Amino acid sequence: MNVTRISPSVIYVISIGSLLFALLSSIAIGPMDISYKDSFIALLPGEHQLATHVDLVIHQIRLPRTLLCIAIGAILAICGAVLQGLFRNPLADPGIIGISGGAGLGAAFAIILFAPLMAHYPLLMNIGAVPFFAFLGGAISTYLVYHLGTDKNGTSVVVMLLAGVAIGAISGAGLGLLNYIADDQALRDFSLWSMGSLAGATWSGIGLAFISLITIYYYCYRQANALNAFLLGEAEARHMGVDVQYLKRSLIIVCAAGVGITVAITGPIGFIGLVIPHLGRMISGPNHKTLLPISAILGALILLVADMIARSAFAPQELPVGIITAILGAPFFIYLLNKQKGRIA
Repeated sequence: MNVTRISPSVIYVISIGSLLFALLSSIAIGPMDISYKDSFIALLPGEHQLATHVDLVIHQIRLPRTLLCIAIGAILAICGAVLQGLFRNPLADPGIIGISGGAGLGAAFAIILFAPLMAHYPLLMNIGAVPFFAFLGGAISTYLVYHLGTDKNGTSVVVMLLAGVAIGAISGAGLGLLNYIADDQALRDFSLWSMGSLAGATWSGIGLAFISLITIYYYCYRQANALNAFLLGEAEARHMGVDVQYLKRSLIIVCAAGVGITVAITGPIGFIGLVIPHLGRMISGPNHKTLLPISAILGALILLVADMIARSAFAPQELPVGIITAILGAPFFIYLLNKQKGRIA
């Protein structure tokens, strides 16, 4: 059966049901086993007759982590789908084209250079300075990639990827320099952040992530028809009444903000923005009206699964979730490169 012919309503029901099951699984699975029944009861409003330690683990550790995972996965998937539509190429990804590297450098700059303020003003740093500098780094990287890869003939995939490699190298050098000058506390904070982990979930970070998710999704969904027209080419989109320059600039800024916020909160988590939009197109087709919501749900679902693997594979030790997404995503990227041989230029 051709999965692209499945009704969108059926797709939504199946994907949302899978996400809800993954949410319960994420609360239940971990070094300490918690039953699905207790996980479900803990989510209901009102008083619960649960053991104190079970209630504490659920509400202080696993539920915040699960909610953050949902928001981060959805943001990365939406940004990946938008960038692939905007650049009209299936290899566009926040990590591959250098956005994550630039955002990481900006966040690291804030974490290390403003380390003395972290102890006294943690909330201001975590939802203010670090996300702002991460957004700034991601926006600069995105602009450079797009500017270098685009000329009067259109966007060159090869140049764009090479520009992403160059920006990644520059970001790596900058991160190395910041590591060198950091004091012990700043280096410790940076090391924990750079592994791409969801272990440090806080309610302030969750709030920022969900506000960002709602804002990014609302804006990008409103541009879905313009993105559909853009798939035909810039000239065709312009003839259909799309303000091409405004669309490109606004969506690049929105995606840079989204990636910057995720990097600031959790550190770099790769390949979600590359893999998920492809899965979404396989299921729902290329129409951004259905692709964006499906990508958001699948991004949350896949990152939840990756985080459960990270927590349970070597329990009680925990792997950074960025390692798991790289293990899952890198082979898919190699497959895409092989599939695109002879077509990228």
